[in-house]
Amino acid sequence: MSTYDTSDTAVHRSRGRTEENGSIRQHDNHSDTSDITLRREDMERMKAELLRRVQSRLTELLERALSDSIQSLYRNTHTHPDHTHTRDRHKLDQGKVFVARCSLLDELFEISHIRTIYHMFIAALLLFIISTLAVDYIDQGRLVLDLDLFYYAFGQLGTVVWAWTLMFLYTLLGPYHVLSVWASLNDGGGWRTRVSALTALTLCVAQTSMLGIFPVYVVLRYQLPPASRFIIILEQIRLVMKSYSFIRETTPAVLRSARRTGDADKQQPHTSGVKPREPLRYPSLSSYLYFLFCPTLIYREVYPRNPCVRWNYVGMNFLKILASLFYLYFILQRLCIPVFRNKSNQPFSTRTFILALFHAAFPGMLILMLGFYAFLHCWLNAFAEMLRFADRMFYKDWWNSTSFANYYRTWNIVVHDWLYHYSYRDFLWLTGHKLRSVATLSVFAISALVHEYAFTLGFGFFYPVMFCTFAGIGVVFNFAMNDKRKSPVWNIIMWTCLFIGQGVHVCLYCVEWYAQIQCPRSGTSFWELVTPRSWTCYQ
Repeated sequence: MSTYDTSDTAVHRSRGRTEENGSIRQHDNHSDTSDITLRREDMERMKAELLRRVQSRLTELLERALSDSIQSLYRNTHTHPDHTHTRDRHKLDQGKVFVARCSLLDELFEISHIRTIYHMFIAALLLFIISTLAVDYIDQGRLVLDLDLFYYAFGQLGTVVWAWTLMFLYTLLGPYHVLSVWASLNDGGGWRTRVSALTALTLCVAQTSMLGIFPVYVVLRYQLPPASRFIIILEQIRLVMKSYSFIRETTPAVLRSARRTGDADKQQPHTSGVKPREPLRYPSLSSYLYFLFCPTLIYREVYPRNPCVRWNYVGMNFLKILASLFYLYFILQRLCIPVFRNKSNQPFSTRTFILALFHAAFPGMLILMLGFYAFLHCWLNAFAEMLRFADRMFYKDWWNSTSFANYYRTWNIVVHDWLYHYSYRDFLWLTGHKLRSVATLSVFAISALVHEYAFTLGFGFFYPVMFCTFAGIGVVFNFAMNDKRKSPVWNIIMWTCLFIGQGVHVCLYCVEWYAQIQCPRSGTSFWELVTPRSWTCYQ
């Protein structure tokens, strides 16, 4: 009996161990299956992300290849041994090629890591709002945001609207119709020099009056506040650049067309059976009107267009612009105004300047980033979307630059294209492709003068900080930190210089602003107008 009991007990134990091992195996199989499922999901996500990045990279490479092929096609189809055709080929080579492509930030925001950095800036804006509300509640017992700074900066908008309307109507109708009359008279042969001279004189007088003197008169006559001043002045600069591009691109085309028509008339026999020659082809008013609103400064009759308008994308961009304005308001209200309001009462010394500079470096860099994002990304993309303008390369990856030469080229592609084609390339053409350094210096000089002009009229006082940084330090950095610098260390140096430069701008302009208020000018002499008040205004 005991033998059988012992054997039965052993059988039960072996069955128990078998059942336990089976359950363990089932649990292990279940855990292995769940691990495999998770790994498969991770692999699918990685596959989708990899395919998206590869597709984006291939699209960029195809766009570059298409642009290069178009330019090479121009070179091949317009090659001619004659010197005249060589000049024409050079003009065609220097033309900008528009290609349908998205803005870089729109592509980068699809990556979760980059989107997280964007969310950090939004969180900083919320922190500014909460801190402002908390301070207002503690000091004044209320939770209402004080937007008096906004109301002051954007005052007299009615004057801005009617002044801009007059400037725009002249830019639309003035150069277009003057050039149209010139083209029709130029087509008639004879006394072309007189017609061209009279046309040039008429355009110069009209441009100087409506786009030169009139905006300055409005700004000074009505004593507009800063934001309204900048709207008028920046629109003045934009319309001047737009109208110049239209004149610069249309005039050579009309002359070439007239030359071809004249050559055809000489080759045709003068018989009654010959059909009349074709009239000169002149751009349509609708194409010029479209150009005045589309986000480019290079005129073309036709641009690549998208098939439809994404109105939700337009609305989001305008909402982001409004948020950027609030961001700027909180930066000025919390980081700049409390610090620099009393700086003008202190003697202007090296210690005061250094402390104020490093305090202004961070808000200055935030202002630079906000200006880039609000205007070069949101504003231009909103108008591009409304007009179905497909070429959205308004900037490149300037933040990765290891040289200031590359930074200047990639920060603002819209303005860079205008300066490159109508200043740098035309200067080289006039000098026979010599003096490239002088051509570069001329571009810096134009940019420095325009920046200083905008800031002088925008703030209402002359303080040549922008001119010195562009024409002085900017030129030195352009040649010293050139494209040969490839190490990431140079990117750190570039960002450090940007922080310091923005600190200098914010510090000096804020101190001078309050010095102008607390120590107003007592005379109107030349030295009184050009001497900064912050140098002598202290108690």
